Amino acid sequence: MEEKKNLLTYAGLKSLEEELQDLKVVKRKEVAQKIKEAREQGDLSENAEYDAAKDEQRDIEARIEEIEKILKNAEVVVEDEVDLDKINVGCKVKVYDVEYEEEMEFKIVGSTEANSLEGKISNESPVGKALLGAKVGETVSVEAQAGCIQYKILEIQRSN
Repeated sequence: MEEKKNLLTYAGLKSLEEELQDLKVVKRKEVAQKIKEAREQGDLSENAEYDAAKDEQRDIEARIEEIEKILKNAEVVVEDEVDLDKINVGCKVKVYDVEYEEEMEFKIVGSTEANSLEGKISNESPVGKALLGAKVGETVSVEAQAGCIQYKILEIQRSN
C-alpha cells in the first residue's frame, strides 16, 4: 500500500524542517544532559527527574520520527503556480457565510499544517473538501454537525 502524500505549503515545509533540526541538535542534547545529571544522583528506582527525562526523551524521539515520516512523503505545493480560477491547496479564499451573513477567510493547506486558530483548514476537512475546485461566485454547501452551512466564494488569492 502506497503511503499517502503529505501536501505542504513551502512555509509548512520550512517550519517542519526547522523543528526537526531543533529537536535533533538542541533538544536531544538537553535531555541527554538531564538524564546524565539524574543518573549521578544515584538510585534510579525512585528518581523522578530520571523518569521525567526519559519520558521527555521518548517524546522527542517520537516527534522526530513523526516529522521524518511527514517529510519523506511531502509534496510541496508551489503557491506561485496555484491556479487562481478555482480553489486549490495553497490558496487563500474569502467566503461569505450565507446564514450568519459574515465574511470569512481560509487558507487551504494539507492536513499536517491545518490550524483552525490561524484560519488554516485542511483540504481533507469537510469545509476544505467542499471548497476545493469551486470558483468565484459559486456557493458551496458543507454538511456539518450543526446542519448545512453555505459559503459563497467571494475571492481566491495567492496566500503568500
